[in-house]
Amino acid sequence: MADEVSGTETGTVRVDAWIWSVRLTKTRSIAATACRAGHVKVNGERAKPAQVIRAGDEVRLFHAGRERIVVVKRPVSKRVGAPVAAECLIDKSPPPPTPVEAAVVGIRDRGTGRPTKRDRREIQSLRGR
Repeated sequence: MADEVSGTETGTVRVDAWIWSVRLTKTRSIAATACRAGHVKVNGERAKPAQVIRAGDEVRLFHAGRERIVVVKRPVSKRVGAPVAAECLIDKSPPPPTPVEAAVVGIRDRGTGRPTKRDRREIQSLRGR
């Protein structure tokens, strides 16, 4: 008998479908592209879009400029509402950077060319390296 919410019988689901189902990405194709690009790791290993995940697996997703670290609580293959999606995962992500921290990176003016060695050292000192 199939689980009413997840639509799966075995308790496993594709990683790209799960990422989309719990609203970590806007579309399933974005989730699959992130997997192919190496931005998704399951239990520390790079994941292909069709990789199967189960309850208890740790999924790391780098998307929209930040890393999301979530633990699968319940695999779902169909997109669910936000309250149900929150019940399907445990979010262990670091908080997003504040606008002040994000501005520290610095943006070079367009057309200034490649940074010189001195510029690169100044950028690294700003980043704290």
